[in-house]
Amino acid sequence: MTSAAGVQDMSDVLFYHLERQPLERVLPQLLEKSGERGWRAVVQATSPERLAALDTLLWTYRDDSFLAHGTAGDGGGADQPVYLTCEDDNPNGADVRFLVDGADCTDLASYKRVVFMFDGHDEAAVTRAREQWKRAYGKGCAVTYWQQNDRGQWENRGKHNE
Repeated sequence: MTSAAGVQDMSDVLFYHLERQPLERVLPQLLEKSGERGWRAVVQATSPERLAALDTLLWTYRDDSFLAHGTAGDGGGADQPVYLTCEDDNPNGADVRFLVDGADCTDLASYKRVVFMFDGHDEAAVTRAREQWKRAYGKGCAVTYWQQNDRGQWENRGKHNE
């Protein structure tokens, strides 16, 4: 991501520590907020099975609505506001990348925002998220840690940006 002055901007990297609500409740809400900002999104999972489950989820997560999205199998990735993948591809020119189930992104600078979502009840996922945090921070990204409070609201529990 390069600014108008030609300077390389670093992405905002957010870590969502999922303890009170599962990914299936949080991800659609964050995707909706991204869409409200006019951002395109990529969601990267680690297996075709998980990708298929997310595909179904985004069509059915609410009775009165759905999130328009597609996968490589649907074709026309460039036209999708939300693109689901197991790869590092970005055919829709996404502004934000969501990484679930331990998926990783090596090119953080290509996005306005990169969001790592991890299960706080899975010690391996927490350890992996700590490693991803250190790497993003080491690359100079503005890194923020989000956790839900007792009322279910997301709170910024830590930020580093140098």
